[in-house]
Amino acid sequence: MTEKYSSNNLQCVGCGAVLQSKEEGKSGFIPSKQLEKAQEEPVYCKRCFRLRHYNEVQDVELTDDDFLNMLHELNQTDALIVNMVDIFDFNGSIISGIQRFAGSNPVIIVGNKVDLLPKSLKKSKMRQWLFEQSHLNGIKPEEVFLISALNQDHVRELMEDLEKLRKGRDIYIVGTTNVGKSTLVNQIINIATDEDNVVTTSYFPGTTLGKIEIPLDDRRVLVDTPGVIQSAQLSYYLKPEEIKIVTPRKEIKPKTYQLNPSQTLFFAGLARFDYIKGEGKQTFVTYLSNDLYIHRTKTEKADELYKNQLGELLSPPAKENSESLPELKRFEFTTTQPVDIVFSGLGWVSIDQPHTRIAGWAPKGVDVIMRKKLV
Repeated sequence: MTEKYSSNNLQCVGCGAVLQSKEEGKSGFIPSKQLEKAQEEPVYCKRCFRLRHYNEVQDVELTDDDFLNMLHELNQTDALIVNMVDIFDFNGSIISGIQRFAGSNPVIIVGNKVDLLPKSLKKSKMRQWLFEQSHLNGIKPEEVFLISALNQDHVRELMEDLEKLRKGRDIYIVGTTNVGKSTLVNQIINIATDEDNVVTTSYFPGTTLGKIEIPLDDRRVLVDTPGVIQSAQLSYYLKPEEIKIVTPRKEIKPKTYQLNPSQTLFFAGLARFDYIKGEGKQTFVTYLSNDLYIHRTKTEKADELYKNQLGELLSPPAKENSESLPELKRFEFTTTQPVDIVFSGLGWVSIDQPHTRIAGWAPKGVDVIMRKKLV
């Protein structure tokens, strides 16, 4: 069974790291007795075992450059490149250089977590937006798909579409950390073999440490690559327990706020929304994780509140993690039509009225953008 999932008998069946028993702090560590077993049957490295059974994540020594170097292999193979993105964090999860990495190979964009979108959002609008944003990032996808990697029907339909598009090529699934790549691969394996959770998955960045190959019918392979770590992702700055709060796990329930000019909403301690000027009291609708705390205050008090309550009332981040969070950077916008103000990795705020001046704040390096209203 090991050879089903990797080309190397001594790779962890969960994350693909090369197994070794000499350095416990390095990827692929496994006790020597277990390493002997790996010659005969698939085994998990210590990191994957702890993650699967105890939800305990362990840091590894791979760097951002290590992950990116693996992507350079893409233009040396004949493959259909599937760039999986998080539709709640497009700017943080798109690999802007993927067209360059892909060379002459075709690129497909797969937007994950569609099941978390409000039912009122038309999927055609989201697909069109993903097309437009891909082009703005220098990517010309042959197709854009919306899926939930947790939904087997979605995955079956995606695989049927990819089978038509790959035209005898290998399939490489690439993406940043925490977009759901390994969940997708687990579903593909489960559909094909009825074996559950073969590839280690979690909310935590950096789970897949090496390529995992799954044979296709024509001796080609589907390859799950390690997630690229990007500092533009909000999750880059958060602890695992904080990521669970920020990442929606159920369909988002919109929350409506009536704000007067000079009022502010804090999205825990991770972002801030200021209503600066407009036609009196206005309605603002937030689309964020149902578990994320939202606090309203007067804008004149906002700086002092953030300074005194970050990690306390305004949490996440937790107090012990608050100092590692970059300072908030301010982005100012004036609306000309109904728009969404998107906080990468969190969600968005919808505004209907034109001539409304607002500011969005997010940790430095994390984007706040304005787009045409989707809902």
